[in-house]
Amino acid sequence: MNKTQSLSLEALRERIDAVDNELLAILGKRQALVEQVIAVKARDKLPARIPERVTEVVDRIMLEAPKLGTSPDLAKTVWAAMIDWFIAFEEKALHIGK
Repeated sequence: MNKTQSLSLEALRERIDAVDNELLAILGKRQALVEQVIAVKARDKLPARIPERVTEVVDRIMLEAPKLGTSPDLAKTVWAAMIDWFIAFEEKALHIGK
């Protein structure tokens, strides 16, 4: 019997909840950095969405994902949603589109 077979569904869910909390903490760190980016973009009059940067980030994530045991398709889906959310967050802060 392998290690996973000996764990209950409840124990596995507790581990998932713990990982979810780690992800939330990391997202909070990313949001804090994006808030600093907003200040620089406002100062330098840069747009929220810089397509070349979006492509660069997604391409890098898709290359790194398998090295870290993550599906590239999952990484691309998650990062695309996250990037869209952060761009909207930046646009609101920069008062773009109002």
